Amino acid sequence: MNFTVGQIADQINGNVEGNRNINISTISKIEEGKEGSLTFLANPKYTEHIYKTSSSAAIVSIDFEKTKKIKTTLIKVKDPYSSFTTILELFNKDQSDKKGVSELTVIDKSSKISDSAFIGSFSTIGKNSIVSDDCIIENQVFIGDNVKIGSGSIIYPGSKILDDTIIGKNCIIHSSCSIGSDGFGFAPNDDGSYKKIPQTGNVIIGDNVEIGSNSTIDRATLGSTIINNGVKLDNQIQIAHNVEIGENTAIAAQSGIAGSTKIGKNCMIGGQVGIIGHIKIGDNVKIQAQAGVTSDIESNSRITGTPAISYMNYNKSYVHFKNLPEIVKKIDKKDWWLEELYLKKQFLKNLL
Repeated sequence: MNFTVGQIADQINGNVEGNRNINISTISKIEEGKEGSLTFLANPKYTEHIYKTSSSAAIVSIDFEKTKKIKTTLIKVKDPYSSFTTILELFNKDQSDKKGVSELTVIDKSSKISDSAFIGSFSTIGKNSIVSDDCIIENQVFIGDNVKIGSGSIIYPGSKILDDTIIGKNCIIHSSCSIGSDGFGFAPNDDGSYKKIPQTGNVIIGDNVEIGSNSTIDRATLGSTIINNGVKLDNQIQIAHNVEIGENTAIAAQSGIAGSTKIGKNCMIGGQVGIIGHIKIGDNVKIQAQAGVTSDIESNSRITGTPAISYMNYNKSYVHFKNLPEIVKKIDKKDWWLEELYLKKQFLKNLL
């Protein structure tokens, strides 16, 4: 796919400093730029590379001022990172041109597949399922019974979408996800064994949701596990039965959320965070990586640690924790001095 610098600038409302007619055929990192490629500068840490890059054009901030001679043509925009993302989508657009159903796939006759959808080889679709317009179902995907997939959604190879799952529009499900499997529900028997609790609910995923590879979202025991519009989940995330995640919340890799916990809108949750079940986390909450959340969290909080506490309180506590060996030495020294003082006092008392 080829574009001129001018065409790219028009897509992102950018101002060109240099030649608008240069052809761009690929995208590159700023330090690996080559002729015919487009790069970007968003992090000041990489500013030095803008003077060395061999890229034909670079997207930079509208506030960027040259301090040396630059060979590359500049496209100045308000937000370089967001603008570069738009161009990446443009170069990746050919993916959405996939259409048709592979002869090596199995689809139940009761299911409805849009004529504009793509179904790859060795995929399976069960009874009464719906695959909407412009969906891409890659190779080796399993889709169970009564599943609904909204228009423009993409499901990558090896994922399993189990019975009764509902997926909204323009979602991306990356490779090897499991959505709609049984929740972890067991009742203890008198003899110490466990009886499985049937999981009769489903999973509902809103629009514009992205779920990373090898993530698992369990069906509800009753009702639904709900992932609302705009949620972004990283790789290897566990979402248990009856969890609800609010709109535009982002969760980094290897985090786990136990059953029936409710998470609000616009939260940011770091990697390897553990959240117990049956608690409520408010809107706009930020949870630092590796935190252990064991109680309800108010909206607009910023927490860290295990058990998680206020980020500021944790930092204050950590100062004391870090200095604990020295504090103990001082206490020991003080105790020794007090003991010496006591013995001297007793000795003087005996003399008198």
